[in-house]
Amino acid sequence: MSDDDCPPLCEMETGGDSNGEEEEADEWEVAEEQNDPVRCLFCEQISPTMTTAIRHSRDRHEFDLAEVRRRYHLDEYSYIKMINYIRLEKPDPAVFKTGGSIFWSDDKYLKPVENETWLMFDLDELDEIMLNGNGGIGTRDNGNEIGETMTLTTDQYRKLHGIINELTAQLREKENLLQHAASDIEKMKESFRNLLEQQNEQTAACKKRCSEEKIAIIREELKHCVSVVAAEDDQSYFNTYSHFGIHHDMLSDYVRTASYRDAILNNDALFKDKTVLDLGCGTAILSMFAAKAGAKEVISVDQSDIIYQAMDIVRRNKINNIKFVKGRLEDCELPVEKVDLIVSEWMGYFLLFEGMMDSVIYARKQYLKEGGIILPNRCNISLVGYGDTERHDEFIGFWQDVYGFDMSCMKKEVLREATVEVCKPEHVITNANIIANFDLMEVDVDCPNFSYNFELTVKRKCKLTALVGYFDTFFELPEHVEFSTSPYTKPTHWKQTIFYVEEPIPVEEGQVIKGKFICRRDPKDARSLFITIEYLDKVHKYTLN
Repeated sequence: MSDDDCPPLCEMETGGDSNGEEEEADEWEVAEEQNDPVRCLFCEQISPTMTTAIRHSRDRHEFDLAEVRRRYHLDEYSYIKMINYIRLEKPDPAVFKTGGSIFWSDDKYLKPVENETWLMFDLDELDEIMLNGNGGIGTRDNGNEIGETMTLTTDQYRKLHGIINELTAQLREKENLLQHAASDIEKMKESFRNLLEQQNEQTAACKKRCSEEKIAIIREELKHCVSVVAAEDDQSYFNTYSHFGIHHDMLSDYVRTASYRDAILNNDALFKDKTVLDLGCGTAILSMFAAKAGAKEVISVDQSDIIYQAMDIVRRNKINNIKFVKGRLEDCELPVEKVDLIVSEWMGYFLLFEGMMDSVIYARKQYLKEGGIILPNRCNISLVGYGDTERHDEFIGFWQDVYGFDMSCMKKEVLREATVEVCKPEHVITNANIIANFDLMEVDVDCPNFSYNFELTVKRKCKLTALVGYFDTFFELPEHVEFSTSPYTKPTHWKQTIFYVEEPIPVEEGQVIKGKFICRRDPKDARSLFITIEYLDKVHKYTLN
């Protein structure tokens, strides 16, 4: 910023004899802070600055933007959608205090409201505003209200001038970032509009072949064989997959990603000129493998907002036969009537946690052609005995003495939750039992409700500290591929699931531990599990949620 750009300051007092300094000081005045007026989100109040508007919303309407940001995990895009939702729908501010459903998830709220000052606000500045409490606008400086005339020395003016220049540079940088973000949003919107136009054309042709009456009959039949979680109860699950960290964990899991790659690319003859459904596509890595293997068309479905990045990834890699559908499969109509193959990385901790197998079963019944293929096509769950007394003491015994205080009452709560950790093979003390086997071409949605009478033979004299569950996955194709999450194999992001006992149990070499393993869905949360294990004359209950 040049000197000519600065606002004039008022007459300054001088303590010296320099007439030049007096003349220079006389030419400057402190001007009022210049900002675009901001209209309240919930009333007609006009505030002079965004800071004042944020505090007005908090004090007058109990709409605390900082709290709303934390509660709903707002990022740049979801903040824009929320502001547009408020302007268009005019909700009561009380709905934002419940922490329930996200009302602005519809992509129509990405279209910005014209001349909306709130959309220009940088969320990164919010923490600083909140940290300053009631400072900033409306405060006093040396007894003068900001906006009144104040007297400065030459040195004070020069320091102020330097601060103004620094803030101006920061403002320009923020404006550049905002312009880039707006440009990226426009590119994403344009890509999505083009995609929707293509899909609308194909959906219209599909409806000619399948009447609304037929669709209604099929869906009514599927209600009796597929468990469908209500969309409003399921949003938090999909929100977790909007975070980039979880996709880094999955993609960097070499065992997981390389197994899918090898199963697809080493069996490319099965994919050539075929229509493939990638269910829960995430970053679309499996879709791109399928396209590379020669698929004629890939339909990629995902409910989370990561699908927008997936579209950009596919465009950057110049792949033009992948079509995206945003939403839950159970609520969507695909642009094709049937597919030849279904690929999905649906497995959760202990295989069944997250309940995504339900969607695979739905896809099989609704969209897979007769003679079609599901990848992977089979999985099983195994159980072993485990004896790591050092880890047990760190995790369970820890509560006996916490900085000199007895917190052992916490142990029962801790023991109720199955934990997910990497187990060391040297601490496995029994043989393994396969306690469940799932053929994806045959299973129904009741398959997570199972029980198994197990027998585990102890390999050496030691102490049993837990039972450990893990799963194996099979791609039974001409070029066979499989991988395991066993403690004896390279660790994966699934790790192993540990069911700790309260106190280590002494066992002898050759001893047979007989028991019953019972798995049930949580009736209030279809994606969670209740586990009951009966052995050594005790009943142990656990949750995975």
